[in-house]
Amino acid sequence: MADFILDGRTKVKTFKAEFKANFGATLRVYTNVACEGEQANDEATLASIRAEGYSGGEFSVKGNMKVSSFEKKVAELYGIGVQVANADDTEFADDAATLMGAATTASAESGHGHIIETPAAADAAPKVEASAAELASARVRVYGKAQNRTALGIVHAYMVMYPQATLEDLRKAFPNAINPDKGSDEIFIYAEEKGATGNWNNYFKGEDELLTTGDGHKVAFVMMWTKPNFERIVSHAKQYGILVADFEKADGGAKKGGFRLEYLNGYVPPVPGKKKSFLWLWILIILLLVGIIAFFALRKPQVVEVEKVVEVEKIVEVEKLVYVDRIEEIEKNFNAAKFLKGKADLSEDAKFVLHDLAKEMQKHPEVRLRIVGHTSAEGDPAFNQKLSQERAQAAVDFIVGRGVDANRLEAEGKGSSEPIDENNPEANRRTEFIILD
Repeated sequence: MADFILDGRTKVKTFKAEFKANFGATLRVYTNVACEGEQANDEATLASIRAEGYSGGEFSVKGNMKVSSFEKKVAELYGIGVQVANADDTEFADDAATLMGAATTASAESGHGHIIETPAAADAAPKVEASAAELASARVRVYGKAQNRTALGIVHAYMVMYPQATLEDLRKAFPNAINPDKGSDEIFIYAEEKGATGNWNNYFKGEDELLTTGDGHKVAFVMMWTKPNFERIVSHAKQYGILVADFEKADGGAKKGGFRLEYLNGYVPPVPGKKKSFLWLWILIILLLVGIIAFFALRKPQVVEVEKVVEVEKIVEVEKLVYVDRIEEIEKNFNAAKFLKGKADLSEDAKFVLHDLAKEMQKHPEVRLRIVGHTSAEGDPAFNQKLSQERAQAAVDFIVGRGVDANRLEAEGKGSSEPIDENNPEANRRTEFIILD
C-alpha cells in the first residue's frame, strides 16, 4: 500500500495504525500544533480534537509526500500537531525524507533528528540558566508556562524595550534561521494580511498576543517551537539582555496569559510611543528648569512655590505613564484568567497575575487602586451584584496578603449595571483597576 484517506471521522488510533501499515513509520498525534503535553487520546476522532477556527476535511496521505509537508498539512487542516518517527519510535524522521522512507531515515540537523528522549526527559524543562555576567547585565526576565508561550514572551519583552521597532526590525532581531522547522512561514507577519477570517495556520492571533510595532501595525508571531529551536531563541535573546526563568508548564498545555515579564537591575522600560533620546532630553530640560527656579527662590518665594509644583508634576506624570501602562497590562492578563462560573474563588492563573500587581504596588507606594468587578447580564441581577463584589474583594484580600497596606485598596462590585457590549456577555465579565488620585 502507498497511501490512504484521512478525514474528521478517523480515530487517532486508526490514523496511527494506517500510517504504520502504509509506511512502516511511527506517528505521534498531539492536540496542539506545538506538539506539547501528552499525546491525543487514541479513541478520539480528529474532528473532536480539531482546534477552533480550523476547517478539517478530507486529506489523501501519499507516500511521496515529504515529512515536513505532511506535518504542516495536518496542522493547517485540523490545528493539531503530528510527528513522524522511525519504525521503533526511537528517532524522529528527517524533514526532507518522504513518508515511504521515513521509517529508516533520521537527521541530526533539527528537532526531527534528535534521539527521542524518555518520557521523563521529554517533559523536563529546557536548560535556560544564565551566567553571572549575563545576570548582571540583564534587563528583562521572561517567566513562561510553555515553550511557545515563553518564546512569545521573549519577543514581547523585546518590543517593551524597543517600542519603536518595525516589522523589518523584528525580522532582523529574530531571523528565520532561529526556527528552521516552521517551513516556508515567516517568524513574523502583518496581522492585517490575515484579517478576522483568514487562515492563521501556526500563528498567535489573540488580541493580547499580537505585537504592536512603532509604526502602528499589528504583527503576529509563529507559535511552532520545538525544544531545539526554543533553546536557540533563548540563547539568542541574551544579547538583548532578555533572560528566561525556569520553565513553567501550564495545566493542559499553553494558555492565554502564559507568560509574564520582570524588570531586572533597576531597568525601567521607555515610555511607549516616545523615543528614548527625547525622553532623556525632556527630563534634562525639566531638571534645568527646576534649577533655575531654585536660583530665584530666595527673591521670589511666592512665585517659585507655584512654578515648582508645576515642574514636579511633569516629572511625576512621566513616571506615572510607566506604571499605569504596567497596571493596564496586568489588568488585561487578570481578565484572561477566568473565574469559575458563579464563583469568586481565585484561580491559580489569577493569583499568578495578582502577585505581579502586588509587586508593582510595593515599588510605587503612592499608588492607590479601586478594583471594580463586573458581570454579564445573565442570571439574577442581585446575585450578579453580590458575585462581582466578592470577586473584587477576593483580589483585594490576595494583594493585602502580599504585604500591601489595605488602606491603599478599595473593592467595588457593579454586577451587570455597566455593560460594554450588549451582544457579547464574555466582554462584560471583566475587572477594572482604577488608579485613585
